[in-house]
Amino acid sequence: MSLEPGQPVAARDLSGHPGVQAVLAALAPWHVNPEIRHLSDAVRTARAAADALGITPAEIANSLVFVATDHDGSTRPFLVLASGGHRVDTDKVADLAGLASLEQADADFVRTHTGFAIGGVAPVGHPQHIDTVVDVTLGRYTTVWAAAGHSHSVFATHYDELIRITGGHPMDVA
Repeated sequence: MSLEPGQPVAARDLSGHPGVQAVLAALAPWHVNPEIRHLSDAVRTARAAADALGITPAEIANSLVFVATDHDGSTRPFLVLASGGHRVDTDKVADLAGLASLEQADADFVRTHTGFAIGGVAPVGHPQHIDTVVDVTLGRYTTVWAAAGHSHSVFATHYDELIRITGGHPMDVA
């Protein structure tokens, strides 16, 4: 992969990392072979990822994992792919998704249900399907970047592809 002038130089190739491999394996059935960038520094926030890529935070598809509580009291993971320029309105998302509540998940819950550590949570590659919503704001951009299974790795995608590969539902999440 060649980087454009001014783009960060990779510290190392992480394409063999198990998290990155899980993402690539999940994308393969969809015939998606994305551009992956391995960055020299961890990009655990939308701002850090945007700065490393030379784009705005709004062009980052943050994978945010929540604990969804259904009206019967049962809980399950719920993934919001939010524009890095937004703060998710959990009450609004819970209401639109027909949930009793939506709360930010802790690191253990995230790893258990996604297989990834916070900062590297990809939109795909989880051990089991996770109900997902995709922030409609991401549709404004030709290319958006999502975590690729490691805090130093991101992949290029776009709004329609995120909906397709995740089985997600479009939603105004802010």
